[in-house]
Amino acid sequence: MANSRKKPLESTCPCGSLLTYEQCCQRWHNQANGLYAPDAETLMRSRYSAYVLNHLPYLLATWHHSTRPSDLEPNPPNLKWLGLSIRSHQTLSTTQAEVEFVARHRLDGKATRLHERSRFVYENGQWFYLAGIFL
Repeated sequence: MANSRKKPLESTCPCGSLLTYEQCCQRWHNQANGLYAPDAETLMRSRYSAYVLNHLPYLLATWHHSTRPSDLEPNPPNLKWLGLSIRSHQTLSTTQAEVEFVARHRLDGKATRLHERSRFVYENGQWFYLAGIFL
């Protein structure tokens, strides 16, 4: 599995937080430091940034084992991520949450929106992406 992740230096984080990558999602992507996203919305944002940066190991590590694919393909060179919008974040219980989002990208010049309600679970001190429903 190739990891062609590009590290933005002083640019705004891909997740749309208006912070730099270093101030925002990089700390979650660097799981060796023992830090995990504190809630489902933060995990959703960090996963979006990981998609943008082709950080495939992070995506797999934050995907619940019961629904995790065996591997992921890197972004094709003709894909450009355009932005993330969080529509809602609901904590359903201490171990379950949902995040509704819209992620926009352009593939071969054609703009596309991914509108999803994602489910997350909290296990062993860490939030995991479980599954999503396309809206």
